[in-house]
Amino acid sequence: MGYFITGATGFIGRHATALLARRGEPVYVLVRPGSQARLERLIRDCGSNAGAIIPVQGDLDDPMLGVIEREHLRGKIRHFLHLGALYDLDACALDLERVNVGGTRRALDFALDVGAGCFHLVSSIAVAGQHRGLFTEEMFEEAGGLEHPYFKSKHQSEALVRNERRIPWRVYRPGMVVGHSVTGEMDKVDGPYYFFKLIQKLRDALPRWLPLVGFEGGHINLVPVDFVALALAHLMHQPGQDRKCFHLTDPVDRRIGDVLNIFARAAHAPAMSLCLDGGTLASLEPLRRVAQGFIQPIRHLAGQLLDELGIPASVIDLLNYPTTFDAGLARPLLASAGIQVPRLEDYAWRLWDYWERQLDPELLRARGLEQLASGKTVLITGGSSGIGRATALRLARVGARLLVVARDAQRLEAVRREIEACGGSAAIYSCDIADETSCARLIEAVTNDHGAVDILINNAGHSIRRAIENSYQRLHDYERLMRINYFAAVQLSLGLLPSMVRRGSGHVIAISSIGVLGNAARFAAYNASKAALESFMRCAAAEYRGRGVYFTIINMPLVRTPMVEPTKLYRRFPLISADHAAAMVCDAIVNKPERLATGLGVLARLVEIVAPRISTAITSESFKMFPDSEAAGGPPESDSPVTSEMLEVAALLQGMH
Repeated sequence: MGYFITGATGFIGRHATALLARRGEPVYVLVRPGSQARLERLIRDCGSNAGAIIPVQGDLDDPMLGVIEREHLRGKIRHFLHLGALYDLDACALDLERVNVGGTRRALDFALDVGAGCFHLVSSIAVAGQHRGLFTEEMFEEAGGLEHPYFKSKHQSEALVRNERRIPWRVYRPGMVVGHSVTGEMDKVDGPYYFFKLIQKLRDALPRWLPLVGFEGGHINLVPVDFVALALAHLMHQPGQDRKCFHLTDPVDRRIGDVLNIFARAAHAPAMSLCLDGGTLASLEPLRRVAQGFIQPIRHLAGQLLDELGIPASVIDLLNYPTTFDAGLARPLLASAGIQVPRLEDYAWRLWDYWERQLDPELLRARGLEQLASGKTVLITGGSSGIGRATALRLARVGARLLVVARDAQRLEAVRREIEACGGSAAIYSCDIADETSCARLIEAVTNDHGAVDILINNAGHSIRRAIENSYQRLHDYERLMRINYFAAVQLSLGLLPSMVRRGSGHVIAISSIGVLGNAARFAAYNASKAALESFMRCAAAEYRGRGVYFTIINMPLVRTPMVEPTKLYRRFPLISADHAAAMVCDAIVNKPERLATGLGVLARLVEIVAPRISTAITSESFKMFPDSEAAGGPPESDSPVTSEMLEVAALLQGMH
């Protein structure tokens, strides 16, 4: 006597089958012709017990599961475990009915034909629909809110089994299944994983200690796949339990807001310190209904935002899920074997870590810097030193075709030798792009020599750290910075955009400053020129959206480069390295965000928007504490020692002082 399993190569199936294979009885597994790779993985998972696995070619879509030769199975199947199903909230109603309902009907027919001892259906808590309140293991007809096709299909498939009188049966309803509590392994992005990208973006954009306002949300019941597999393997063999249903659920009632906070802490992201309850959200419902009638563009933008975060609209509909689950029958049977649901707080970090290393959609979309930049023509201005040089060397190592632009011909030649030494190649162009005529000649030369540029990195720039009161007679400083930081970058962009548009691909990256986000004092001329460039970039991003050309603004903190050398105070302060800055540029090439900034930069902009007086007060105190450089009219450096207060503020406002 043995087992017959459908869905054995699926996520729950692999773990449950590996446990059943240990029992020494034959395990027949239904395998579709195209699932050979999945079968091989199942066999590997079974290890030394793999000899118990007997593949049976077939398909849930076919009558009698497509298994023509069934004589040798009759009388040999003690347990028929039906795991094969479509677990997808976004699947169409026809597919859900065909697989979940029709597949269960055909599985029952097969089990009856081969004389199986007991039919075990792995159902789902989705059979409850959107029942309000507690749903017990004895409840079925009490389900409500079954309009969603997935809920409806799970309810109908369970009904087929419950109405079957010719064979003993048992039903198991797992909660929302997540990854393995020990390894973190998961096979796809589903359930709470849909919100991981949002948590990641908040982590990368905001300091961990920043409190957020969120929502309490409805109920959510998560169980790790290893618990589900252990529970199944145990309950299947308990005597006297036929025609019963078992909830494989977490006894701890959690709200969605609580679960998101647990994963936020696992990701070292800011958590929601204030969660609005369902009543507060419900009070906004009339406003939402009114808005839906006439604000179509907002609905469209909301859809785009969900799409960018990878959150299906169907998941949003379940944020106020009203059902909780009791496991009064299953829990004592499992407890006798020492099987219990581990605390989510204890294994959430493993789920997060596995997602970030294996399932993050960015990993699949990015394909790595080498695959994206190899063979691409990349033009970098200001490429003879600092950020430009470090970026050129990184891109050279992954096979990019580099066009390096700077004023100093000797330093350009030195950079070319460095690029060639690490296996890359580069064309160098000595040009003062601040001069309109020279910049125009550069555009012509690049177009003639290379036809088109795939990635333009507007990195060349100049900075002046000088208080406005020391600039009353220095309008030329403002004009000079606008020429190099704004007009030159715009001129290059205008010259190279037409070929990008014709080819339907291209990427323009502008190196801006964290000072634009935080209005750093003493940098009025510099910040103004970078703010103008940012405005151009944002407008361009809107105009070229959908035409294959991307625009990215990078709000760099202060970088230890020759540009900051005139301010000798910076030699004692924490600045990021040119290599760190180059890594940010490469990250922009890979992920193509419209803005890339440090968490401190985003926080500075947030404070400036929400509490502008506080923002001004902070920058004012910094202005008073740090003097102008000697070249800008400040006191001699010998008269301006670096105090402990300066170092503390510099550490707090990294890159903004």
